[in-house]
Amino acid sequence: MSRRLVLNADDFGYDPAVSRGIVKAMREGVVSSTTMMVNTPHSEDAAALSEGLSIGLHLNLARWSSLATPAHEFIEADARSLEADFVQAEALAQLDRLEALVGRPATHVDVHKHLHRHPSVLEGLARAAKARGLPVRSVDAGMRAALRERGVSTNDSFLGDAGAHAYWTKERFFEALRLLPEDGLVELMCHPGYRPSHVGSGYGAQREVELETFCAPEVKRDVELRHLRFGPWS
Repeated sequence: MSRRLVLNADDFGYDPAVSRGIVKAMREGVVSSTTMMVNTPHSEDAAALSEGLSIGLHLNLARWSSLATPAHEFIEADARSLEADFVQAEALAQLDRLEALVGRPATHVDVHKHLHRHPSVLEGLARAAKARGLPVRSVDAGMRAALRERGVSTNDSFLGDAGAHAYWTKERFFEALRLLPEDGLVELMCHPGYRPSHVGSGYGAQREVELETFCAPEVKRDVELRHLRFGPWS
């Protein structure tokens, strides 16, 4: 099995400053893909910056309102109670919205806060993804197996996190490049951006650290020296 590498920036469309930072990380750095939130007050601002970018859907069931009817105000803690039929309808509605905003279909789907850890969310998303022929991010072996059992393609390995401290420092990224799996689709999730200007977030200063990491000349040079190529999901 040959190896494919994807470095995906989550949260495009979350906040104008975050979106601008993601664009910088893709146009001037080594980030190769992004996933877009399409039910935020700032989705249209992001779409205006999206020309030529590889964009998937960052399915958002944690914040703001649903696009499917009847309208539903999302609260992250309520995600486990969402029914599969609703998630399927909402995922399809958000995919349609993304295509309307950027003028092309999504490359793949992942989920804000990894809420597809909940069985009903995973089931509804898998149905929608299968209907559209789209791959879905898996974050662990159990999710990977569940998606494949449902006929949905997914990545073979996954790296990345977001917490109290910036995940992708230069040092951690250099180490990850050294230890990358040898085959399969390898996704590295990241959160570069400028500190949010409009939306409250617990991952603000950390985004700027990641943005610096992925645009640093020494990082780009190391990627080149290792003959690595980050690309789109599809």
